[in-house]
Amino acid sequence: MRYFHRQVQLWGEETQKKLQKKSIAIIGSGGLGSSLAFALGASGIAEIHMVDFDAVSLHNIHRQIAFKTGDEGKNKAQINANIIEERSPYTKAIAHECDFTTWVAKNIDIDLIIDATDNLPSRGEINEYAKEKNSPWIYGSVEAFHGQVAFIDKSSFSDAFKIITKTPAGIAAPIVMHIASLQANLALRYLAGLNVKKDLLYYLFFNDEGELITQKFMLPK
Repeated sequence: MRYFHRQVQLWGEETQKKLQKKSIAIIGSGGLGSSLAFALGASGIAEIHMVDFDAVSLHNIHRQIAFKTGDEGKNKAQINANIIEERSPYTKAIAHECDFTTWVAKNIDIDLIIDATDNLPSRGEINEYAKEKNSPWIYGSVEAFHGQVAFIDKSSFSDAFKIITKTPAGIAAPIVMHIASLQANLALRYLAGLNVKKDLLYYLFFNDEGELITQKFMLPK
């Protein structure tokens, strides 16, 4: 409890102990995934599964905070899992060097799925799996100066979004970290048993004057 002192001040020992019995899967270990690993890896969650088949490329490093020059060619999930366990001896981190379909076949029981992928088809697959398992999941996406976050429970991602393949726009690190932070806060609240607004899409963007605008939309059920 000394390690988690400031969190215990926030919500008490019983809530912290509850958190330390939970397990999650973060699908994708790049921009959002590595920020989520930092935000959640030292929170006391018992078990975190990092899923990614991809290896670090030089152009990833400026916005994917787990990686440094010299990591090129190494698996992203493995690097994140190592960092989590180095920072917190109370969390078990498991790297899955595979795609989402292969991870699903392992049939691992978890309490929450967090999307950290970078394409709509993968999110459609996560949504389908979550519906089969009757499990909630947290959607997050980021591009240019805007991002989206939603805790998806009764709604369906595939009903709210058209599943297409597109080339993403440019991106900088701060908006990636911001969206991951919002995802992490939703995850911690849910796992700790606190209230979470479900099936509500948060759309955030910086306008031409650099002002942060937040809009909210209920997702179809």
